[in-house]
Amino acid sequence: MAIKYQSGFGNEFATEALKGALPKNQNSPQKPAHGLYAEQLSGSAFTVSQKNQLRSWLYRILPSVKHLPFRLYQKPQEAPPCATPNQLRWNPLPLPKKKTDIIDGVMTVAKGGDLHSWAGLGVHVYAANASMEKRYFYNADGELLFVPQAGALTFRTEMGVLQVRPGEIIVIPRGIKFAVDLDDKTARGYICENYGTPFTLPDLGPIGSNGLAYPRHFLYPVAAYEDKKGGFELIAKFDGALWHADIGLSPLDVVAWHGNYAPYKYDLAQFMAINTVSFDHADPSIFTVLTSPSGTPGVANVDFAIFPPRWSVAEHTFRPPYFHRNIMSEFMGLVLGVYDAKESGGFVPGGCSLHNCMSAHGPDAVVLKSASNADLKPAQMKDTLAFMFESRFVMRPTAFALKNGLQADYHECWQDLPKMFKGKK
Repeated sequence: MAIKYQSGFGNEFATEALKGALPKNQNSPQKPAHGLYAEQLSGSAFTVSQKNQLRSWLYRILPSVKHLPFRLYQKPQEAPPCATPNQLRWNPLPLPKKKTDIIDGVMTVAKGGDLHSWAGLGVHVYAANASMEKRYFYNADGELLFVPQAGALTFRTEMGVLQVRPGEIIVIPRGIKFAVDLDDKTARGYICENYGTPFTLPDLGPIGSNGLAYPRHFLYPVAAYEDKKGGFELIAKFDGALWHADIGLSPLDVVAWHGNYAPYKYDLAQFMAINTVSFDHADPSIFTVLTSPSGTPGVANVDFAIFPPRWSVAEHTFRPPYFHRNIMSEFMGLVLGVYDAKESGGFVPGGCSLHNCMSAHGPDAVVLKSASNADLKPAQMKDTLAFMFESRFVMRPTAFALKNGLQADYHECWQDLPKMFKGKK
């Protein structure tokens, strides 16, 4: 089946997989066409301003309420009571040996904020070798931003089908049901679970009207439905834990829908990177693709930023990322190639790092030496793609993450930094 898309970030869409399934004049007619049920999916409070309203009307074969009671499936991977100011880095999550779909293949790395207050985030990595067979999932705690690192994925959702490959991202809003099929034998990647305000495009400010991510490059699904009976399992993430329930019909039975609350994908190669053409660095916020605003203007609940292929041309400047301490906490991952501040190894595709609020970090000693003496000709940075989940919240690593894949020697990459100060003669 050819997968079709609609483009435009946050548009009001209308789509049907069966002619006449979408009501023309009202949202909830007394008897919807084709014997369907009308169901509204709200992604915002009813009384938010009109410009911030997120909701879609679904016309489905059976309403979502029809399932057996939920039972606890898996307790959350608890975070320790305290975070750490230490710099942390992990190896890639090993690929599973037994049959594992994307739900069972998730490891929670860290959490920040409070999901009960609709603020903060969870950071996860996944490794899988099987599609979700007769299983479906939704997350009541937040929206999910998937960053595939290896292996293409097909997301079958209530609103339609989306395919995403490494170098692309997909966002599944809070509450939307879906299943994930592996297009390759294995898959690995990252997930940002956003407890706060849904992701939106950042304001461009002095940049003007052009640059960064363009709305028209975001793709949304067109209606497609499953009319399948059987013994299915519906898994829900609710209040930090996983629950599951038996269900007799595929929940992906939405025949038509209209609204602006729906999953979407984006090809990161479409991002128009902006950077300095003179000297010094622009702040990394210049690479923001999506942002989840907080209640404080200019301070993000979560920012999703990327470091894509680009030209480096700054004169009289140490070009790799400089040494820094930030009030914001940074989780980084690598999709492809080498990150220019970590050329001495250790930070590899599929791996990740965490530098919490005011924890010092920056280039390795090897990078400092080479970049300080480099011939500053224009250089094209090819075959690289790193990203960052940046948040106002401190991220507490889970006990599981502290015992699995953590590089105990990460700090060693800075121990050879020389003292070059000569003082007064």
